[in-house]
Amino acid sequence: MSKLVAPHGSDRVQPLLLPEAERAAARRRAETLPQIPLSSREVSDLFMLGMGAYTPLEGFMGAADWRGACVDMRLADGLFWPIPITLSAEREVAGGIREGAEAALTDAATGDILGVITVSEKYAADRELECAQVYRTTDTAHPGVRKVMEQGPVNLGGRVVVLSEGHFPETYKGLYQRPAETRARFQELGWSRVAAFQTRNPMHRSHEHLAKIAVEVCDGVLIHQVLGALKPGDIPAEVRVAAIDTLVAHYFLPGTVIQAGYPIEMRYAGPREALLHALFRQNFGCSHLVVGRDHAGVGDFYGPFDAHRIFDEIPEGSLKTQALKIDVTFHCYKCGGMATGRTCPHGEEDRLSISGTRLREMFANGEEVPPEFSRPEVIEVLQAYYDGQARASKGGAARPPT
Repeated sequence: MSKLVAPHGSDRVQPLLLPEAERAAARRRAETLPQIPLSSREVSDLFMLGMGAYTPLEGFMGAADWRGACVDMRLADGLFWPIPITLSAEREVAGGIREGAEAALTDAATGDILGVITVSEKYAADRELECAQVYRTTDTAHPGVRKVMEQGPVNLGGRVVVLSEGHFPETYKGLYQRPAETRARFQELGWSRVAAFQTRNPMHRSHEHLAKIAVEVCDGVLIHQVLGALKPGDIPAEVRVAAIDTLVAHYFLPGTVIQAGYPIEMRYAGPREALLHALFRQNFGCSHLVVGRDHAGVGDFYGPFDAHRIFDEIPEGSLKTQALKIDVTFHCYKCGGMATGRTCPHGEEDRLSISGTRLREMFANGEEVPPEFSRPEVIEVLQAYYDGQARASKGGAARPPT
């Protein structure tokens, strides 16, 4: 009997990916169906449905579930769900598919057939309502809002069968792990209390400190890499993976950390996305989610601890996975080590703070990154990446080592 948290709203993980032996025939049949092109975000959601990360959803949401997720964070049946998972289409595409009929789901960027939907419902979604409720803004400077506003005017709800996981299993062998696989791994290790550490960045000393706090209160930590599309300037997943592998090998006790990746595309929805991250980490078998400063935020759209507060605002029992709330972390010169806003009494002048933009400048200019900010082994991995970027952009030789 597993001691891990149960999947969300179910007693088992429910992947929608068709067994491999059946996919070729299903794909040939799908080639005869009308096609619905998917945006990159919709592709990532389809892959999440396929692997069972969105258990117990059976497909893309209909109107009642869409509205409930937006306004009340509840599906029509009452199940907690903080962000709508929807499929949109242009009017001409939607008009060519009758309700009750099947359609092939294709990647708009490549044309590859990724799945099949049985369309049960067609409806017009109020995009401004969705943005105001989910993102707390309708400003298209917000990347998540912009994606919603760019959607087609018709939403299509219905059950899906997933036929592909794209390039992820091959590109990220050993890293790409489905919920059934992380659950099996946790059980092998005898873990029951597992903290998920969400990351789309290389882990510097502050991130390391957060993860080690989680190790202190749980059996282990799942460092969970975002493998889907990110925003410009973010470091590619393979570089992040190498940096984190190096960090774990040198600075974590063996048997306390697992690194894995998953195919979501970030929405940058701040507090609402923190709730979604907790929800699907429950499906991966995690009892806790590390929630730090401005979790899943972007720009100045959210307060630094809005994602902490929202966990206190949802009804009790909404989620089994709980937030492990940790204040802003930093190196304090007076304390002589890593600290948080809850443990350090000193002022900003004693705290080391380097923004992502400033860090990129330091790498580009060959400046020394303080060891109090990042481990030297991590700096070495990242410097090699930035040197490669510089060579590619200039078409010249690498910068001499410093």
